[in-house]
Amino acid sequence: MKASRLVVAATVVGSLAGSLLLGGCGGNQGGPEVQDSAGDERTIKAFDINPQPRDKVKDGGTLRWGINEFPSQWNRNHVDGNLAMAAVVSNALLPSPFTSNEKAEISVDHDYVVDAKVTDQRPKQVVTYTLNPKAKWSDGKPITWADYQAQWRALNGRDSAFRIASSTGYQDIEKVARGKDDHEVVVTFARPFGDWQALFGPLLPASTNHDAGAFNTAWLNKIPVTAGPFKFGGFDQTAKTITLVRDDAWWGDRAKLDKIIYRASEHDALISAFSNGELDIIDIQPSAPDYARAKATTGAQVREAAGPDFRHFTFNGSSELLRDRSVRQAIQLGINRQAIAQSDLQGLDWPIALLNNHFFMNTQEGYQDNAGELGAYNPGKARQLLDAAGWKLSGSVRQKNGKPLDLRFVVPSGVQISKSEGELAQTMLGQIGVKLTIKAVPSDDFFTKYVIPGNFDITPFAYIGTPFPVSSSYGIYANATNGQNWNANFGRTGSAAIDQAMSRAAQSLEPVRARSATNAADKLIWQEVNVLPLYQRPQMVAVRQTLANVGARGFYDLQYEDIGFTG
Repeated sequence: MKASRLVVAATVVGSLAGSLLLGGCGGNQGGPEVQDSAGDERTIKAFDINPQPRDKVKDGGTLRWGINEFPSQWNRNHVDGNLAMAAVVSNALLPSPFTSNEKAEISVDHDYVVDAKVTDQRPKQVVTYTLNPKAKWSDGKPITWADYQAQWRALNGRDSAFRIASSTGYQDIEKVARGKDDHEVVVTFARPFGDWQALFGPLLPASTNHDAGAFNTAWLNKIPVTAGPFKFGGFDQTAKTITLVRDDAWWGDRAKLDKIIYRASEHDALISAFSNGELDIIDIQPSAPDYARAKATTGAQVREAAGPDFRHFTFNGSSELLRDRSVRQAIQLGINRQAIAQSDLQGLDWPIALLNNHFFMNTQEGYQDNAGELGAYNPGKARQLLDAAGWKLSGSVRQKNGKPLDLRFVVPSGVQISKSEGELAQTMLGQIGVKLTIKAVPSDDFFTKYVIPGNFDITPFAYIGTPFPVSSSYGIYANATNGQNWNANFGRTGSAAIDQAMSRAAQSLEPVRARSATNAADKLIWQEVNVLPLYQRPQMVAVRQTLANVGARGFYDLQYEDIGFTG
């Protein structure tokens, strides 16, 4: 589990080339009924992975897995490593104390933890973990309380030298201590934290968390240690491949596959490779041509599910042209989200429904429409706001103090849906006197050189959610008190009021109150114009028909040791 959303460049994921997790403050997340604005109602699967018992899965074989980014930072708690593609790879390698099923029901992962529970609530919340004594790192060292303590110290936000993605939850911990032995961890919270099960996953060893230098560089272009059913086999920087091999020292169920080879390429090349039989699994965008091409591939199928993932535009509030909130509001009002959603999703068997909440999906308990007037397409109001902000028409483009209102719309190359969204927005904003210049950049550089450092005005990608809607999104909207350390807040805007509302939600151990506080925060975020939600993104994964226990996972955490072929 992870206490932050992942990002993904294509509309298929969100650890940064992708997105982060959303989910259950209660309520059934499985098999939701989705209804669009036209009254189109259908049942969408909670997950679609061809679940098969282990005795039906063949021993051996190599899985060829296509990904749309070749990460350089493999510390997923680092701001540059909070990527969906990094998670797709390292989830086979790293520990997490909890696992989620397709209904977002959380349980202990017994490969790593025997038991974990709240053992005290007064005067302070205390959580006690009993670790599996068999669990060990690939260097032979046991996984102990010291690893948990080091991770807390690295991620609690008290030392800005640690370039963390988010301090959510860790900032609320008072101490992490040794229990009765090295395999008991006692976590005492200074403030209540309802999503405590979102913490310590993925867990990294104390050796790479003990100081900022190790945290920032130990995982840069390397995977130094693992603790899963697979171990690191090697990188091929020329072929853009990452190889994992079965770890025979693994104490859990033996991995069915001998090897997993991840191949990174731009999206349009991935769909060609899959169609040509060179790959066994790829995440496809909600693109009708790609969807049809994958479905028409001999021996293949497309697995589809609902998930806590959403497509959006991020507005950079620190850019010179978008520092004024009223200008951001005007741009938002000048974008016809319904038209973009219809364009993105046309030709797919997926309901077209706008998402009007930054935390909850349309199908989740707690969802309410908080967009108000700012969620509507209103070019007339947009023009009024721009006029009032001093941006006056000069020909077809507005100017202020001799400077044109020319915004950079940065997209990853090879992702057609991002380019199409830019072209639509370009036409829409042109009608209110705003020039939008589309800039395509290499997909491997999209997050690390553009989105994270704030080298853009507007950019489209997807956030991948978790079963924890508040804690997984907290870092995206958290304010930088010093105006510099924005971490996972790529929109670089926030407020004390938003932080206070999110904190009330995170600290509540009562689901109804948590949802109420979350929606209070959401209303404020709509006013701030940081992230403009478009729609809940369908999970669509093209696979070989004989591939089992993998596909469109929804909230389900893949069990990599069970993945394999049935024929």
